[in-house]
Amino acid sequence: MGFQEILIIAVVILILFGAKRIPEMMKGIGKGIREFNSERDKVSTIDEKDEPAKK
Repeated sequence: MGFQEILIIAVVILILFGAKRIPEMMKGIGKGIREFNSERDKVSTIDEKDEPAKK
């Protein structure tokens, strides 16, 4: 994707949701990503603990 496509998408999002809602949406997306990464790390840690027992 080039700069023009990204700009068009940003303008469409701005028109659809308005300037006031965009920070709220980004905060929610960021929180979701942090939670996902946290859970993924927990699963990874559990897998690492179980691995030596399997050998």
